Amino acid sequence: ALRLRAGDKHCLVARSKCYLKLGDTENSLKDAEASLQNDKTFSKGLYQKAETLYTMGDFEFALVFYHRGYRLRPDLQKFRLGIEKCQEAIVNCIGSPSTIKLENREDLCFISRQAEVQKANQQLHVKVTKDQKWTRKREPVRNPKIERLLLGELYADKAYLEKLLKDEDLMESSTKQGIKVADLVLSGISYLDTRSEFWQQQKPIYARVRERKLRQQRWIRDKKEKPAEIGKYIEKSMEDIDMLLTCDCPEESCKKAENVLKTIQEWSDGEVPNKNELIGNLHSCIGNAQLEMGQLEAALQSHKMELECARQSDLPDAISRALDNVGRVYARIGKFQHAIDTWEEKIPMAKSSLEKTWLFHEIGRCYLELNKAEAAQSYGERSLQSAAEEGDVEWQLQATVLVAQAQVKLKDYRSAIENFEKALEKAKLIHNEAAQEAIVMSLGDVTKSFIAELKGRREE
Repeated sequence: ALRLRAGDKHCLVARSKCYLKLGDTENSLKDAEASLQNDKTFSKGLYQKAETLYTMGDFEFALVFYHRGYRLRPDLQKFRLGIEKCQEAIVNCIGSPSTIKLENREDLCFISRQAEVQKANQQLHVKVTKDQKWTRKREPVRNPKIERLLLGELYADKAYLEKLLKDEDLMESSTKQGIKVADLVLSGISYLDTRSEFWQQQKPIYARVRERKLRQQRWIRDKKEKPAEIGKYIEKSMEDIDMLLTCDCPEESCKKAENVLKTIQEWSDGEVPNKNELIGNLHSCIGNAQLEMGQLEAALQSHKMELECARQSDLPDAISRALDNVGRVYARIGKFQHAIDTWEEKIPMAKSSLEKTWLFHEIGRCYLELNKAEAAQSYGERSLQSAAEEGDVEWQLQATVLVAQAQVKLKDYRSAIENFEKALEKAKLIHNEAAQEAIVMSLGDVTKSFIAELKGRREE
């Protein structure tokens, strides 16, 4: 049994996962939402809510929470994977935009995307009409192994229902409510067939994401030159390491990565042409796992080795990622100047406004911790500008708060009050109640300081 302490968001997420494995999506969603009640930016809670909504078939709402999590933690692979599988699920349900034709009618005012998805989901559940004969149309025989894998425990239920179809007397009978048994049986089989077809469409996304990631990192670019067993071993190992970390098993992920690293180091460059690059990626995996376990000094050393391997191989993307990781660990340790130096080196490598938004904000936050308010304000304003270019209200909120806090340090109370008021409006816009409460408290403190300053000037 899982005992919950008041406000323990981590326990709520853990219990939500248990409910989800048991198939109780309603209670799973309640616990996931409860974990976000006091902290709307809790990444594990956002991910759990998105996973539950995805399992329930609410793909568009799930996509919203995957995106929110990705904006807060762009370093986590699981949010990117969630976004991709949701987008593919929506396309599988309602088709790609190029296949949908809209008519320009006078009575057409507004159709929400959620209504479209609900309608598409209803079409997935094939209803059996009352006048339908209980004999099924002959369909191509499916591979039992594939169907068993897709349906899991429900495969036995489908086999049982198909067995009932052979009982002609039972199929002609009816329930007390007047519903034909044949209709009920066929309805159940149709639902299971639809479920099987749907998951057959969804499952390949994991394989495609893994293959694309491996291609980007060029782990299989010279596959012809490597023995087949080595290529398979590397591919399977990296997939296991990534999945263990995604499933909140950092200790197991770290051990697996360390074992694979020892194995790779024993092989020659001929067996693994991109050996140095692969070693750098393994150090990255180890460092991420150590960071999750709270082993900050060990994580710092692992990410420094990742950075060294990336520079030796002259891989810009890998260097950028490694600088990001090293700076993150420095900030967690409290070595803010080291974090600033590392992240400032990464600035020219940032490829998007969203990445710059996060980078400028973190640098500004470090300057604020060092009591260098002018620099903190400058980077806060740069973060706000990038967030505005991206159109991201959540990051606009965080950047505005940073600017206001820096202005408080500079005793520019009038400007700080104005920015806190702007931040409050943005918090209301995205319904972030926790942020609203914190901003209101800060406004009260700044207003008191401002009034005290005015009184002092009058007395002088």
